[in-house]
Amino acid sequence: MSATQAVAFLDALRQANPTPQTELHFADPYSLLVAVVLSAQTTDLAVNRATETLFAEAPDPAAMVALGPEGIARHIRRLGLWQAKARNVAALSALLIERHGGAVPADRDALEALPGVGRKTASVVLSVAFEQQAMAVDTHIFRLGNRTGLAPGRNVREVEDGLVKRCPPDWLRDAHHWLILHGRYVCKARAPECWRCVALAHCNYGGKILQPPGA
Repeated sequence: MSATQAVAFLDALRQANPTPQTELHFADPYSLLVAVVLSAQTTDLAVNRATETLFAEAPDPAAMVALGPEGIARHIRRLGLWQAKARNVAALSALLIERHGGAVPADRDALEALPGVGRKTASVVLSVAFEQQAMAVDTHIFRLGNRTGLAPGRNVREVEDGLVKRCPPDWLRDAHHWLILHGRYVCKARAPECWRCVALAHCNYGGKILQPPGA
């Protein structure tokens, strides 16, 4: 996909969704951080159900540390990898208190030093909570970048670098949301619903499905 074509693809998503938002529920940088950590291999809807009760009981790092892994686990048992996530949320909360006075740092290296926080999670927090220009690549965006030709790559970092290179800088924060929502609801893993795609004219996917099943 050419650079001009890539901008046209993104612009089609932009026009269809000019004010995109994360589907995770959060009240502040800390609750966003915890929600994103919990979202690995789990739907945002499931995370929102779990955090509704979790944040009611533990809205800040000190309360989360007091709750501990077992207390956290009571709220998140329906999530994938819940045991490891409970340990990570308790540990990262303790480190936020120890190293950052209980505040979430607006720094990539500091974020990635926290348990359970990788590059994608850090990018989401930097972009959404601190309005920094960052592109978080999850499985949906990785698939979409390769399938459409928008930003092909053998791994998530190559796709991220391709998207950053091709996306107009002032679109970058919104582009994460455009792409993840498009991958989640339209350009689906098993069967992309190309007949609903607003960027179809700019897509290089060779296996386009132009009609819904049974049409």
